[in-house]
Amino acid sequence: MVRTIGSEALIPNHALQAFSALVGEWTTTGTHPYVPGAIFHGRTSFQWHEGGAFMIMRSEIDEPDIPDGIAIFGSDNETRKYFMIYFDERGVSRKYDVSMNDNILEWRRDDSKLSQRFTIATERDGHKMTGKGEMSRDGKPWEPDLNLTYTR
Repeated sequence: MVRTIGSEALIPNHALQAFSALVGEWTTTGTHPYVPGAIFHGRTSFQWHEGGAFMIMRSEIDEPDIPDGIAIFGSDNETRKYFMIYFDERGVSRKYDVSMNDNILEWRRDDSKLSQRFTIATERDGHKMTGKGEMSRDGKPWEPDLNLTYTR
């Protein structure tokens, strides 16, 4: 009999329960200030990973200048904080701090060269989410970044 190593840890992480509303496949439409007038179309999915120990997000947008990406959300029970590790088709890898309060998911990264924050608000009916991105380059003021509307 073949048994998966660590199989007893393939259980739901109760600290991530607040992320349940995100689970599923979403169709996205969006805009970016660097590409004025363009409407981007894509898809994003949120799925439990490793029995619910983590959540995985996959995203793709039908626009060559917007990279397809993958991210894994996890938690730290001691500090009661959430984190996201991100990777995209350009080979870019980043760590974000995450918060989830009521129906608002936010991830942010503070760095002297490029800081980013993205907020997703889930509507109460669970069929639509609105995402707003912002960035700050070299410590300058925050400016608009990618905005997405998620529907299912």
